[in-house]
Amino acid sequence: MLDIRNLVKVYPGPVAALQGIDLSIGRGMFGLLGPNGAGKTTLMRILAGLLEPTSGRVTLDGVDVTEAPELLWPRLGYLPQYFGFYPNLTGEAMLLHLLRLKGVDAPGGPKALCAELLERVNLTAAATRTVKGYSGGMRQRLGIAQALAGDPDLIIVDEPTAGLDPEERLRFYHLLAEMAADRIVLLSTHIVEDVAMLCPRFAVIREGRLLTTTSPAEARANLDGAVYEGQPASDAIDALAIAHTVIRRHLVEGRTLLRLHVPEGAPPPGFRPVAATLEDAYLLLMRQAEATANRGSEGLHTEAT
Repeated sequence: MLDIRNLVKVYPGPVAALQGIDLSIGRGMFGLLGPNGAGKTTLMRILAGLLEPTSGRVTLDGVDVTEAPELLWPRLGYLPQYFGFYPNLTGEAMLLHLLRLKGVDAPGGPKALCAELLERVNLTAAATRTVKGYSGGMRQRLGIAQALAGDPDLIIVDEPTAGLDPEERLRFYHLLAEMAADRIVLLSTHIVEDVAMLCPRFAVIREGRLLTTTSPAEARANLDGAVYEGQPASDAIDALAIAHTVIRRHLVEGRTLLRLHVPEGAPPPGFRPVAATLEDAYLLLMRQAEATANRGSEGLHTEAT
């Protein structure tokens, strides 16, 4: 069990990157979803023992790893958002180098372990190719291979599918799901589809604050019967936005459609009920959090004047 209690990180400025995060994460895949700049990477770096929190505590199976991160590292696999490779090394040579840096060994020796890991991430055929010739997805799979080394109890992956094409993303989904079968895998992402595909449970973070912890099914169910879609005239959109909560505007075959949250009363003429998606739930939560923050700012301004 990974326990995070009242985690705070304040950078000079001061900038409050994390503002009291509390989470309990068991085995399996757990998602951390939020926009860019929400504090996800700061949290991942603290959990990996690479950054010291201002206050708070992180324990893994009861061991305080904020006080002694060296106790965490042998049990950790980490794939940061930007993973540096030597482009002129082959995939095999790069992975062997990373295994030596991590101090990971195996009964058959590092060569055998390297071959096993490359096979697991489907890179055996590309083992002797230089990394500079790898696609983005192949580089991510090589990064996962080093994260798997040593059979860690906790694997942290930060924005792993950003920039991948649909085929590579799907391949990566299957690899991540396989990894989560018998360990804790923490997936940090701003891509809602990643969470919908992979995570039985997830948390949403915005501006360093935890907004909710839920499941994709629960998040969608909370909007049942309250999401409507229509194609209003362009001169009617502003009035609709004043009268109702607009979840999003999106294009379908060149047509601009509007999705509204109408929890009570009748929807506007021309709008029909549609099944809620996880993206609807996420975007609505962001809208509500922004509105709450704006009201708080207005209150502070009024009080100051």
